Amino acid sequence: MTSLTCHKATRSSASGPVRAAWALLAVFLLVWTVLEMVNHGGGTIPLGIVGFIAPDLTLFVGPAGPHEPGQLPRGKVPAYNFVHRPVGPVLMLVVVPFLPGDGPGANVGLFTFGLAWLLHIASDRALGYGLRTADGRQR
Repeated sequence: MTSLTCHKATRSSASGPVRAAWALLAVFLLVWTVLEMVNHGGGTIPLGIVGFIAPDLTLFVGPAGPHEPGQLPRGKVPAYNFVHRPVGPVLMLVVVPFLPGDGPGANVGLFTFGLAWLLHIASDRALGYGLRTADGRQR
């Protein structure tokens, strides 16, 4: 008879000041995202909501496999880590304002999506959820 070793699900080992900095960034991004959604209305509202939720949709991407509580299956880790790095939304926030369009508010929906995406990442880091190791555990 074999016994499974159960590892307690842990959060990131980031220090308190680092998590506090992420929390401050998350609050700033939340205010900015809501401000963009209220000021521009229309398509910015659903794009802001989807931008906040979308990074966790990667939990449904990739092959499932055996895993313990708090651990991602190995096949899901690459997609999860790819969208939980701040480089993507920061690059989006830099590039989108320069995309062609009719008037200064033409691409505000994409910009709001990028803000909400970065808000998701900052919130995760503030709460202690970081990138995953190759075997699906928190770093």
